[in-house]
Parts: sequence; structure tokens; C-alpha cells
Amino acid sequence: MTEEERILNGILFSPSHPELKAIKLRSHNLSHQYSQMFEDQVEEREAILTQILGRKGDSCFIQGPVFFHYGVHTEIGNHFFANYNLTVQDDAKVTIGDHTSFGPNVTIVTPIHPFIASERRQMLDQNGDSKSLCYAKPVTIGNDVWLSANVTVCGGVTIGDRCVIGAGSVVTQDIPADSFAAGVPCRVIRKITEADSMRYKPEVLADCRVIE
Repeated sequence: MTEEERILNGILFSPSHPELKAIKLRSHNLSHQYSQMFEDQVEEREAILTQILGRKGDSCFIQGPVFFHYGVHTEIGNHFFANYNLTVQDDAKVTIGDHTSFGPNVTIVTPIHPFIASERRQMLDQNGDSKSLCYAKPVTIGNDVWLSANVTVCGGVTIGDRCVIGAGSVVTQDIPADSFAAGVPCRVIRKITEADSMRYKPEVLADCRVIE
């Protein structure tokens, strides 16, 4: 079993393994290159993003700067938007659905380190060699989700379709579909309903209209 297969199987792996370091170096360099580009370099940015990600849907826009740890472990659906300073530490798989939007400074982190200090320093790997080891859990974010500014999503979390996550939240557990959730740790505040429609906020809607 390769180190990357160990990651995807949710078991301990060595992040310093040459196989993994090569994947990360490629993603880090491409992320840096993307972040240095001007916003109107549309074709060049699109080409780099396609190289970084495992899958990218149509009509995606990432403001930049951006940081993907592995890149190839992240799959993004159609019509995705991310504001500046998106960080995706995608040791494990990260899956993002269609029509999902991120505010500035969103962070997704999948790796998990041992709690015991001595185990964080060194453990014996599958070959009996002393190494620093960790494991990772995947993150799944559904369709039509909005993550507000400064949200952190931790490994092992699934956020259901049509959720809104409040600014500054740290999501450590699953959030069911159609929920407004917020806080540290993030908890469901209430269900999103028809009463939340902009049609009931005429002072904000002004001369605009909701599409029927």
C-alpha cells in the first residue's frame, strides 16, 4: 500500500514520505503561481487551477491568494466561488458541490495529529521505522452552501446542501441540509425556511425581484 493509499484509507501515514512530498511541492508551487497572477489573467489562472485540482467544474472563480496542500485530493463542482485567502489542507479527500460560495479566509483542514505529545514526535511505521505520523479524514461540502468569512471546516465533517455557516465558525461535526449553523464549535441555530426569502425583506429588496 502506498502512502497516498494509506491517507485515503484513513490510517496513519508519513507526511514526509518522498511520494507525498513530491505531490505537495507541485501543489504548493502551482498555488503560489496562481496567487501571484493578476485577476484579469483569466486563461492562465484557469489553466493552473485545472492542474492543481483533482476535478474542477465549469464557471469556477477563486479570488486568490490560494493555498492547496495536495490539490489533487480536492474536487470542486460547477459555479463555485471563493473569496481571497482560501486554504485547503487536503491530505484526505475534499469534495465541494455545485453553486457553493466561500467568504474570505475560509480554511479546510483534513489531517489529524495524535493527542499524546510523544506520539506526535515519533511512532513506528509499518516497516518498524521511527517517523512522525498522522492521519486524515475527508470533508464533504454539499450544493448551494455558503460559508461566511473566516470559517474553518475540520476533517471528517459533512455539510449538507443549502446550508449557511456563520462567520468565524469552526465546524467540527456534520451539519444537516437546510441549516443555519454558527459558533465555536459550530452548532445548528435553526432550519432555513421560506420565511428567510428576500421577498420578506422589502427594505433590502428595493426595486429588485426574486426569480419565481
